[in-house]
Amino acid sequence: MTNSSSLSRRAVAELIGTAALLVVVIGSGIQAAALTADTAVALTANSLASAIGLGLIITLFGPLSGAHLNPVVTLTSWWGRRTGGEGLDGREALVYAAAQTAGAIAGAVLAETMFGRVPGVFSTRIRDGGHLLVGEVVATAGLVLVIQGLGRIGRPKLIPAAVAAYIAAAIWFTSSGSFANPAGTIGRSFSDSFTGIAPQSLPGFVAAQLVGGILGLVLAAVLYGNPRSTAADTVGPVAESSTTEPVYQTVS
Repeated sequence: MTNSSSLSRRAVAELIGTAALLVVVIGSGIQAAALTADTAVALTANSLASAIGLGLIITLFGPLSGAHLNPVVTLTSWWGRRTGGEGLDGREALVYAAAQTAGAIAGAVLAETMFGRVPGVFSTRIRDGGHLLVGEVVATAGLVLVIQGLGRIGRPKLIPAAVAAYIAAAIWFTSSGSFANPAGTIGRSFSDSFTGIAPQSLPGFVAAQLVGGILGLVLAAVLYGNPRSTAADTVGPVAESSTTEPVYQTVS
């Protein structure tokens, strides 16, 4: 377990946290597109809002569930446990992934409703082409490497800010726009907006993200070696109990 919270409480935190992330990503995209016809300006606004929102969400929900907000991050935690470290077991990982996906869909529907749009309409924004899938592999591998790397060098306190900064940059430097999150990608298919993705584009993006997650783990192992025995599975700070000092942990 990541901390003393029950699995149901942690799952609710993952659901709400992922929903909040999708509200920020989609809502800021809708707002930006409505205020300017300049794609560069809209993308700048969307990337900044997404990064700031993500950093705040990780900081807020990290002590509850680890603030994975992303099935790839959860799978790296499960893999850490499988390889002898600490992390989520298989049942916990499945519950987390289900909560994240449900939260992402709920967040997309809420964002659409909040801006007076018809909720639940699938996106028509087709994103295909091998170059976009390469972009998703790079984006997701980099995300996993940031989380794993900071944890393994003993600087997990930097993870919320570092992840937020990385996503802001990756939205710009990757061809795909750095979805880097299977649950978030599924959620964004429920928004026919600036940040949406058509359902037919989902299989390729999700597959690329899973490949990127594996690549990120391999790179972390090559660069930093195996996780230390004290590393666990959260992105943010987790207080193990009321009688101990907070233990800062990361995906392993």
